[in-house]
Amino acid sequence: MENKLLAPSRWLKLIPVIFFTYSLAYLDRANYSFGSASGMADDLHITPSASSLLGALFFLGYFFFQIPGATYAAKRSAKKLVFFCLILWGSCAAATGLVNDIRVLYVIRFTLGVVESAVMPAMLVFLSNWFTKSERSRANTFLILGNPVTVLWMSIVSGYLVHGLGWRHMFIIEGLPSVIWAFFWWKLVKDKPAEAKWLSDAEKKDLEQALLEEQKGMKEVKNYREAFKNPKVIMLSIQYFFWSIGVYGFVMWLPSIIKESSGMGIVNAGWLSSVPYLAAIIGMLGVSYYADRTMNRKGAVWVCLLVGAIAFYGSYLIGASNFWLSYSLLVIAGGAMYAPYGPFFAIIPELLPKNVSGGAMALINSFGALGSFAGSYVVGYLNGSTGSPDASFIFMSLALVVSVVMTIVVKTPKGNAPDGEKLAA
Repeated sequence: MENKLLAPSRWLKLIPVIFFTYSLAYLDRANYSFGSASGMADDLHITPSASSLLGALFFLGYFFFQIPGATYAAKRSAKKLVFFCLILWGSCAAATGLVNDIRVLYVIRFTLGVVESAVMPAMLVFLSNWFTKSERSRANTFLILGNPVTVLWMSIVSGYLVHGLGWRHMFIIEGLPSVIWAFFWWKLVKDKPAEAKWLSDAEKKDLEQALLEEQKGMKEVKNYREAFKNPKVIMLSIQYFFWSIGVYGFVMWLPSIIKESSGMGIVNAGWLSSVPYLAAIIGMLGVSYYADRTMNRKGAVWVCLLVGAIAFYGSYLIGASNFWLSYSLLVIAGGAMYAPYGPFFAIIPELLPKNVSGGAMALINSFGALGSFAGSYVVGYLNGSTGSPDASFIFMSLALVVSVVMTIVVKTPKGNAPDGEKLAA
């Protein structure tokens, strides 16, 4: 059955909602970098080392509830889980603007990570219920596009909000939309095609049949324990750990790096911080289209990450001698790191049957959270202790190189592999 005949209305009905929801999640985790760069540290007497820990603490909370979130989404309801998460994370994000004690801020950042931890695996499970194998890179990409698109406009808007109203109002203004959007989410989505009134009976039947066909021929995996012990799942988890070091070391500290390296104010630093995410949007769309057309998920991932590693190293070599050339390489690094997210998360459902693929994605994303913690903390620490981003550029470059090697080593379905090709224990 040709996928172009499968309920085309899914893309217009679901993708914008998915995109906007994940955009809000990313807004409320990434705007800390602007608060940190614009007076929050002075007001709350936050030392450089404490600032690094606060930036990273979100990801420690994010680590713990990935698998429970995926399990609930797969067995019960992704819709219900995301609804409550929207309300809770929006409340935590807005509460950041009311904090007067750093100890309370530690609790809020950790709690925000716990609440948001369920969102990514729940969304991936949700998309696997609605989109087929040959559509999945693009569907995943539209989900994760919420990440760079949000940071693009957030980098500009947050700069102006901080400049005009202060960091407290920035957090409050950017946190409340998530609480409001929760009720739109509840109204607009259904967990499975069978529940959607906007699909005809024929469209429901065809889509469900196509999704069932993908599961035929896959080797049975009885439970999460068996899936988690698989060497390929373990290697992909390690790969994603090192990849996330580069991504979140970059995301959390780019405004501070640009502000310090250029001597510009926070508004101009915000504009410059947005450009890598424009490159990321273009790269993600192009790479996901290539990966779905060729089914070469693995090649799309490691080539992009290698480009990112080289760009970070080039920025290190140039150092402070030429800000604009170094900055241009950072734009390339940011775009390259984001570009292969869609193909990467499309790999797992092709390797494992539906009953455990959601949990495997959650495990891999959990390791990504640990990598994000390490990247956020170490990059912040290196920048603060050395007074220069040079050491952190080397650190992020090496992390991406390790991720490239792990990607190449993992054996995944090649090219137009049949649906039955699967993980071998």
